[in-house]
Parts: sequence; C-alpha cells; structure tokens
Amino acid sequence: MKIAFGLAVAFALVAAPAAAQQEVDTHYRPKVEHPAYSANGPVVAVDEGHRNFHTLGGRYAPFGKLLTADGYRVQASSAPFSSDALKGVDVLVIANALPAERGGSAFSDAEIAALKQWVQGGGSLLLISDHAPFGRAASALAAAFGVDMGTGYAVARQDGKITANIEFSGGALGAHPILHGRDKAEQVRHVKSFTGQSLGVPAGGTALLTLPDDALEVANERAIDQLRRGDTVPGRRVGARAQALAFTLGKGRVVVAGEAAMFSAQIVHFPGGETMRMGLWADDDEKFALNVLHWLTRLIP
Repeated sequence: MKIAFGLAVAFALVAAPAAAQQEVDTHYRPKVEHPAYSANGPVVAVDEGHRNFHTLGGRYAPFGKLLTADGYRVQASSAPFSSDALKGVDVLVIANALPAERGGSAFSDAEIAALKQWVQGGGSLLLISDHAPFGRAASALAAAFGVDMGTGYAVARQDGKITANIEFSGGALGAHPILHGRDKAEQVRHVKSFTGQSLGVPAGGTALLTLPDDALEVANERAIDQLRRGDTVPGRRVGARAQALAFTLGKGRVVVAGEAAMFSAQIVHFPGGETMRMGLWADDDEKFALNVLHWLTRLIP
C-alpha cells in the first residue's frame, strides 16, 4: 500500500468522485506525550443536534480521540443551544452543521442569542464551517459574532498548480498565542487545509491562517475543476482573508475555522491501491488543533 501526502487531493476528488473514496482513518493515533490534563479536564461538547456532517461517532472520531488523549472530557451534545444546555460545558465545538431546510440557517435566532450570551459570560466556542453548503448554513451564527463567511470554495496557486489544499507558513501564520504555543516545542510552523471557505476577520480579531494574495473563492467543485484546466470562471478574490481566526468576546473566547478536515484524520483510497492521508496526519495540523483547545481553555494565555 502506498501512502502519500499530495497537494492535489482536493482536485483528485473533484476529478474522479466516483473512483476516490474518502473515510475516517481508524489507524490514527494521537501524538500526545504529555497530556495537558491528568484528570477532570475541561468538558468539550461536540454539537450533534444540527444535522452535523462531522460527529464524534463519525468523521470527527479522530478529533475526539486527540482531545481525550490530552485529558479533555469529550461528549456529544444533541440539545438545542440554551443556557441550560450549555451549563457545565467549557468548550462547545460546532462542525459543519446543516439546516433543516435547504438554504436556511442551521440555528434558530433563540439559539444564536443564547450562544452569544454564553460566550460573553465566559464560554469558549470553536465554530468550524467548511466550503458550500456549510458556510451558508452557519453564516447567521457567524455574523452574530462579527464574522463574514465566504460560503464558497477557496483555492490558490501553490507550486505552480491551482489547489484547494492550501498550505500556511511564514507570514501566512498570524501573530497569536495559538501559533506560539506554551513553549518552543508547541510552536506551529506549517498548517495544511483541505478545501474550505474564506472568512472575514472581525474588528479585534486575529487571522490565524491568512489566505495568499492570489486566492480565489468559487461557487462549486465544477468551477475548481475548470480552473485546473485553465478555464476562466466567476470568482471572488479572497487574498488576505482568513481560513481560521480567533478573538475574545466579553469574558469568552472564539475560534472560527473555514475548513474541517484539518481537525480530523481521514484517508482517501484511489484505484490501484494507493491511499492518501489527510488532516491531523499532516505537518503541524495536530499541534494546531491542540493549541486551539489549549487557548480556548486558557492553558495558553
């Protein structure tokens, strides 16, 4: 079996969706030598009450495994957001929620108000919303926190090729405690994302992952494939927008990510037996995910 970390995984999936199969990598093992919490760690609730594409029992099982290895108490939450439902929760994670009706918001106005009040009172939120249709489903919630979601597919040119597997290093990594970690060993130097959307950074926020100057956001996978062939397609220039950002609100903390796979571990199977791992296996993605949680739980000031 051949294992590869390819830059063109997103386009491979676009070009041959019927041939390439993507699934959770059950062989993923977290690299946590010194857990942050030895006992009674913070409670991390992963939302499963909004038709979420990523759940603890499914595509985010590796994410749950990583946090558990670091000493967090990870649990699924299917209740609508309210002050009662959020009691006892230290960090709420929302990953790729979907609405009950196509094109609508995944969250009610009452839920959005309750969640914002909870964060202002000291709660921590990790909101992850991927490329279309997930961005639109979470756009009302994001807007309540001052974040503009691009709602499309972000692509860039790297190594001479158009790709949705965007790499972030050097100046593309923001000056923020999440990237610095608690010591030199936790410093994040290189993060890779795997097809996501762009995000507008609110006043007072910091871009953790900044899209390159030539980044473009297009409507769908077909448009990405057309770009790869050299065709001209409608798109929005999103250079200098973010694919992950962080800010404080009242007593609380918020991280918003425009790409979901970098917080999980997945494997893509191609015809002929070749496989490709993506997500937490890549570069500093695992370190980045842990640092995000460490900042949200105030281990990192």
